Amino acid sequence: MSASPPLRVVQWATGALGRYSLRDLIVRPEFELAGVLVYDPDKSGRDAGEIVGLPPTGVACTDDVDRILALDADCVLHMPLPAAYFGGDPTTDVETICALLSSGKNVITTTGFVYPQRYGPGLVERLEAACRTGGTSLHGTGINPGFMSDLLPLALSGLSSRIDHVYVRESSDFRGHPSRQTVVDLVGFTLSAKDYATAVRPFRAFQRALFAESVQLVASALGVALDEVEEIDEFELATEEFEIAAGVVRPGTVCASHWTFSGLVRGRPFMTVECVYKADAAKVGRWPRPGFAIHLQGVPQLMVSVDDVSHGLAGAAARAVNAVAAVCAAPPGILTLLDLPLVTGRGTVRLT
Repeated sequence: MSASPPLRVVQWATGALGRYSLRDLIVRPEFELAGVLVYDPDKSGRDAGEIVGLPPTGVACTDDVDRILALDADCVLHMPLPAAYFGGDPTTDVETICALLSSGKNVITTTGFVYPQRYGPGLVERLEAACRTGGTSLHGTGINPGFMSDLLPLALSGLSSRIDHVYVRESSDFRGHPSRQTVVDLVGFTLSAKDYATAVRPFRAFQRALFAESVQLVASALGVALDEVEEIDEFELATEEFEIAAGVVRPGTVCASHWTFSGLVRGRPFMTVECVYKADAAKVGRWPRPGFAIHLQGVPQLMVSVDDVSHGLAGAAARAVNAVAAVCAAPPGILTLLDLPLVTGRGTVRLT
């Protein structure tokens, strides 16, 4: 029996996250790199291997979207910063994804779409129509959301006879994060309180939408109808100067932020996701240390913790790359994590 041919995959964007997945696509034999879309003009025309410090691949990066749309490929790993970051219309991401799906390419994206049903039948029908046109599927993924705040709580729920409240906490250390665009321009670290309030608006909208999807997904899977998803955020100012990979944090500038997303039923939280972001966890004592925690309150009480994820970007990239085979094999349409078999580090396992 002959081995299956490698899946042809396009890497869309080569920022801090996309470089991890691009490296995986190049070195893993089950994939063939079909193309690379870049936003930086200095990367256009360069060999994809050069971008990630690997030998030449024979695939040149391009900033021409039409060339990518015309490619023959099985899947696109869509990993840009959200359109709102660039000051554009947030629906630009939807338009791009629909164009890729209609062109006959499955799409795995890290820009959201963990649970598009949260936005109502209009968006769902638009995405489904693109899937029907191309005979393709869409899947949104990541680590949190996309794994820690959705897949793991649902897996633990199989041990519950009653669930009263689902709590997930993520605390992340941005000390080594290499992207100034993400750490400073998007998350707002190193900015004054005044500048932070203005700069973080697009990020706040993105966060609210992204985690509302995750909370709605879990609630829906557990048969709970939420009335609303409430978001609260606050920030911390540095008391000393210190350096991180993305720049210098000075006294009086933002060095941490705390976000809470609560899915409410009759005014009471059924699910709460707490996110803590620190410029340097060693310098910020307020709020929990890095790691993940999941609590299921009910019968029985369940608590699971992940003390640290050393390279969160690598994990988010791997989660998307490892889903390629399952998404390509699935029937056309929108795929949440509930629609896919268990995705593992080297393939898929279907539990029966």
